[in-house]
Amino acid sequence: MSTTRQVDQAIARFDEVMGRIDRGSASRAASRRAMSRGVAGVARRLANIGMALGVLIAATIAFGLIVGPIGLGGLFAVGALMFLAVIVFSVWSGEKPIVDYKEDMPNRAVVQRLDSMLARKRAALPAPAASRIDAISAQLPLLESRLAETELLDPLAQDARRLMGKHLPELIERYERVPAAYRAERDGEGLTVDQRLVQGLDAAKTALDDLGRKLAREDLNAFETQGRFIESRYKDGDEAIRSE
Repeated sequence: MSTTRQVDQAIARFDEVMGRIDRGSASRAASRRAMSRGVAGVARRLANIGMALGVLIAATIAFGLIVGPIGLGGLFAVGALMFLAVIVFSVWSGEKPIVDYKEDMPNRAVVQRLDSMLARKRAALPAPAASRIDAISAQLPLLESRLAETELLDPLAQDARRLMGKHLPELIERYERVPAAYRAERDGEGLTVDQRLVQGLDAAKTALDDLGRKLAREDLNAFETQGRFIESRYKDGDEAIRSE
């Protein structure tokens, strides 16, 4: 077997192993991000409740010191306000609305916007679609880091921006606008709305895989060049080292 062929096979094996590692790491990272969002949401609600209660207590104390005792009626009113604050801030997450997509939005912001949108929409989607959302979310950290280094007008960046900024969000938004009672009806190709959503998400994941691979091509080429150099430089083992 030729030396070049051996190097090609070694690189292919390396790519395969690294792909499995990356997919496993990305999946775990997606799970960690989802857990972190959940913990952050709970912490944000507790902080809001704490601040609201603190303001009410401080206002009650200040009123008592400046004006006079608030009496039983005042205590009842304060208690009611505290109860209302707990209810309101338990339901209200305090999350900022997702910003509209803009053509001049930085590449990193486009990826972050999609990540936030997927995290919020996931729970409202059917289970098969939710699993696809998880798979797509697992791809986003790599795409974010690569696109952050890519020029806005780069053709690959433009493809990624159209998919992540427009087409994928529009797919989910259009699905949400279909009344639940009609989602079981089949279209001209015999697919339900849920099945069409899953197919669209699968297509998006495949496209993102392809984009990520193309964006990483420069590093893959650099690795291949380095591998070939080391193989050719030291292919004779100890003899090549002793020649220095």
